[in-house]
Amino acid sequence: MFKSLGTIALAALAGAALATTALAQDFSFKFQSSDPAGNPNFVLQQGWAAGVSEKTGGRVSIELLPVESIVAHNETQDAIAAGILDGHVTDTSYFAGKDPAFGLIANPVGAWSAPQEMFDFMSKGGGKELMNELLEPYGLHFIGATTPGLEAFVSKKKLDGVADLQGLKLRAPEGLVQQVFAAAGAAPVNLPGSEVFTSLDKGVIDAADYSVFSTNHAQGMHDVAPNPVYPGFHSMPLVEISINKGKWDALPDDLKAALEESVAEFAQTQVAALAANDLKAVEEAKASGKVTVTDWPAEERAKFRTIATGEWAKVAERSDNARKVYDTLTGYLKENGLMQ
Repeated sequence: MFKSLGTIALAALAGAALATTALAQDFSFKFQSSDPAGNPNFVLQQGWAAGVSEKTGGRVSIELLPVESIVAHNETQDAIAAGILDGHVTDTSYFAGKDPAFGLIANPVGAWSAPQEMFDFMSKGGGKELMNELLEPYGLHFIGATTPGLEAFVSKKKLDGVADLQGLKLRAPEGLVQQVFAAAGAAPVNLPGSEVFTSLDKGVIDAADYSVFSTNHAQGMHDVAPNPVYPGFHSMPLVEISINKGKWDALPDDLKAALEESVAEFAQTQVAALAANDLKAVEEAKASGKVTVTDWPAEERAKFRTIATGEWAKVAERSDNARKVYDTLTGYLKENGLMQ
C-alpha cells in the first residue's frame, strides 16, 4: 500500500525531531574521587567537572564527590560496574589486588622523570589502549589520565644518588614501591601517612615516600627532614578518570570527544598548578637556610630506573595482563631513550 507524500513528509519531520531530541539529550553522572574535600587535588578536580558542563553546553553534568562519600576508595571500580556510581577519579593502583597489571601501569616506580613522559606514553605509546583492555572487562571505560606530578622525597640525610639509599630506613607503601627500594638496598617499612612526621622526628625512619614537595613543606616535613630530593626520582601515580562502559557507549561521539579533550586539558592544568605550588615551596625552603634541596643527576635517575625494571619483571610474571603492560612499557621506554 502506497503512502501519500504528505504522510511521508510528516514521518520524515517526526524522525528528524526525534533525532534532534536524541542529539540534544542531557547526561548526568555521579563520580567519586579518591581525594578528600578541600585537598588541592580535589579542588582542581571540581574545576574539571564544572568545565565539562561548560565545554558541552550543559549537555553533560558531573557531580563529583570526595573520597568515601558512597563507597571506600578501593571499591569504586565495583560500584561503577554495579551502577552505584557512574565514574571515578582515582589512583589505578588501588585495584592491584584484582590484577597486578593495575599496580604496574599505575606506578611503574622510577619510570617517569616528568608528567609529560607519562602523558605521551598514554596517548602515543599504547597506554590508553592498555588501560581499556584492563578496565573494560570490569565494566569501565578509561577516558584519560592525570597525575599530581612527580613526588618529592623526604629525607633527614643528604642523598646524592642511589648509593646513599643503602641501609636507609624509609617509609614506603606496600607493594612495588617497597620492592624497588629494598632492591636498591634501602630498608623500607610500612607506616600510615599520619605517622610519618612523628616517625621522622623520633628517628624511627630516616626518609619517606610521602607526597609532592609543596604538601610535604606545608605539613612541616622539612622541619624534621631537611634534605629533600626534588624533583623526586621514584613515584608518580597515574590517576585515571573512568566511566561506566555502558554509559560511555550511550554517549554520542561529539560528547565522547569533548570528555576526552576535557581530561587532557585538566591533566595539564593540574600538573601546572601543583608544579607552581612546588616551585614556590622550594624557594621558601631554600630561603629559610635550613633546608638543602638535592636534584639527582640523570645518571643516578637511570641507575634507579634500572633497579626498578628488575622488580617490574617480577610483577610481569604474576598475570598475562601484567606481562602485556611490562612489554609495552619497557618497549616504549627503550624506543624513546628513557631506558637502556
